[in-house]
Amino acid sequence: MSELATHHVGLTVSDLETTLPFYRDVLGLDVVDRFEVGGEAFSDAVGVEDATARFAHLAADGVRIELVEYDPEARGSPAAGLNQPGASHVGLAVEDLESFYASLPEDVETISEPRTTESGSTILFLRDPEENLVELLETD
Repeated sequence: MSELATHHVGLTVSDLETTLPFYRDVLGLDVVDRFEVGGEAFSDAVGVEDATARFAHLAADGVRIELVEYDPEARGSPAAGLNQPGASHVGLAVEDLESFYASLPEDVETISEPRTTESGSTILFLRDPEENLVELLETD
């Protein structure tokens, strides 16, 4: 069996042009690629009839974060709470979480202020413009 390596973490969004600036401008990630995909092979691979998609890949310290906007867009939304089965989030490390928190634009929704847990980790959860959860962890 081939050895696996992380290529990307994907988030499906309804509006790439609204969500991309949050990851690029607020979180400071670099856009490393943008592209569109369609056709029968893509539709078959993702299991969505007549699917096309627009993608943006952002660099996050060796891991790509992939934002993807599908056409057609599915109806309904995944569970928003972290304690719900199937819930997902992106985790990013930062050296000074308090400073990062203080620099966030006022319109960025956070779950709470930075908190230090029993394990000694200082964390902060926030939401992107489409309600996807992003966890920020303080590193030494």
